[in-house]
Amino acid sequence: MALDQAQQHELLAAPLVATLAVEDGTHRGPLVVPVWYAYRPGGDLVMFTGAASRKAAAIRLAGRCSLLVQRDRPTYRYVGIEGPAGLTPVDADVVREIAGRYLTGAALDDYVAQIVADPGAFVTVTLTPRHWVSAEIALA
Repeated sequence: MALDQAQQHELLAAPLVATLAVEDGTHRGPLVVPVWYAYRPGGDLVMFTGAASRKAAAIRLAGRCSLLVQRDRPTYRYVGIEGPAGLTPVDADVVREIAGRYLTGAALDDYVAQIVADPGAFVTVTLTPRHWVSAEIALA
């Protein structure tokens, strides 16, 4: 059964690791990798990655990507989002917004400092949702 909008937003708000998929121009299947993300309800999803990474190159080439967030315990749920994506310079506020969903305290502070230490090394990925798919798989 499909999730309603409130259920989709609730799942996206959970600190789950997402799966990013993007066509990378290799004439193979899409590049599929785990990512940390932050969701801005009613708006975009943001991630960050290395500026010279395969992910960044693929997003530059394709101009769009897909993201899947899933809960892997009963009741099983997932939300898939597809849409245009762009890259911008990373900043400490965005890194803290994303990493703060997964880390706390000194670990978070150290991680943010490490990512922003070299200003050109990382980019922010912004995914604007255009297409949604979701479901709950209930066990009888």
